[in-house]
Amino acid sequence: MKKDYFEQIRNGSEIPFREQLRIIVMLSIPAIFSQITTVIMEYVDQSMVGRLGPTPSAAIGLVSSTTWLVGGICRAVSTGFNVQVAHSIGAKNDEKARAIVKHGLVSVLVFSITIAILCVSVSSCLPYWLKGGDSIARDASTYFRIFAFALPLMHISMTASGMLQCSGNIRTPSILSILGCFLNVILNFLLIFPARQVMILGTAISLPGAGLGVAGAALGTALSEGAIGLSMLYFLLIKSPLLRLRKEKTLPFTLEELMTAVKIAVPVGIEQAIMGCGYVMATRIVSPLGNTSLAANSFSITAEGLCYMPGYGIASAATALIGQSLGAGRDKLANRLGWLATGLGMLVMTGTGIMMYVFAPQLLSILTPDPEIQALGASVLRIEAFAEPMFAASIVGTGVFRGAGDTLGPSVINFISMWAVRITLASFLAPRIGLRGVWLAMCIDICVRGALFLIRLYRKPVTLKKAHG
Repeated sequence: MKKDYFEQIRNGSEIPFREQLRIIVMLSIPAIFSQITTVIMEYVDQSMVGRLGPTPSAAIGLVSSTTWLVGGICRAVSTGFNVQVAHSIGAKNDEKARAIVKHGLVSVLVFSITIAILCVSVSSCLPYWLKGGDSIARDASTYFRIFAFALPLMHISMTASGMLQCSGNIRTPSILSILGCFLNVILNFLLIFPARQVMILGTAISLPGAGLGVAGAALGTALSEGAIGLSMLYFLLIKSPLLRLRKEKTLPFTLEELMTAVKIAVPVGIEQAIMGCGYVMATRIVSPLGNTSLAANSFSITAEGLCYMPGYGIASAATALIGQSLGAGRDKLANRLGWLATGLGMLVMTGTGIMMYVFAPQLLSILTPDPEIQALGASVLRIEAFAEPMFAASIVGTGVFRGAGDTLGPSVINFISMWAVRITLASFLAPRIGLRGVWLAMCIDICVRGALFLIRLYRKPVTLKKAHG
């Protein structure tokens, strides 16, 4: 019989140390696999765009930091409701959890539509604000505009996935995410390239294609995200044993629920805005270095994802575990699980960091045929490899604190490390040693950030406190 780890937590069962470690590992595996598959599909995606040349790659790279900023702010709104779902389920108040699901979905839809309208209105000016040249401005604007139109469905997908995970169902969102990645690759293959013929075993095979280039890459992502968003809603509202819609008295959207969501979401939103603006500023620092550096920067960020995505998988499991443990009133267990998850993340990402250092040239060669971009990208990846263990501390630590509803502390840490360390150093080093200086600043920033998270987890174990009561 399959063991329900979350039920053990909710029922107050005694969980030995070995079993705690097993819980984290077993819950992290599907999320890690999903994250790694996502990055592999991004490799294929970027590789397709890379075959179009450095200019289209640079166009997407130019606005990618802004898409992270927008996505991060939307994620903050989702977090405000997702954490409450975990706490309510942990306290065995399933009716309240279902009410929060409905209120949260309506709230994020209204918010994301508003943000999407704003993004569309600035899409034509954005490339020039980021110091992009005329050669890439049109493609960059098109990519960002399509992203904006797809944002509401992407935000709904993100929220539904988080709610399923916080209910203890980590496997379904992971599987859907993997399917979405494959769908994205198929759609990109059909939309980016024109119709063409290839020779297979001496036979000419006609392949369909729309030949839309950068716009095709954006459309492929938008369509796949939309399909997965609708699927997430189906599993959340129809199939979830705990959260599915049912005939019951609907609880009103209370001021307490709203204030709790705001209390959790606002620091996360500020953090994401701080980090996102930092990424945008970093792009502005890289842009004057030329299209080669801009493309190498974009490809290297994608390549690094294979290294740090396991950390995000463990962080997802940690958020659900900590949230339900605190909801069940098991503060000591939450604290132990937080440390175990952080240690596991650091161990896993030490290994992936070593692999990234060794195979950096091969990773870049998959993404682009340009030897100059390959060489520059491999050199900056090897700089970043040394920061991966501390990167894990910050990634998983953030998941731990969010599960507790403590989002202010991580926001302060990220602000200090991003703006006082990364941007300051990058601004000084980029004119002197180019893109390598930007990534050296990133490496130092991540090490400082990870150390601050570990210190805070040790000195102020916020996992022992409930976010609301």
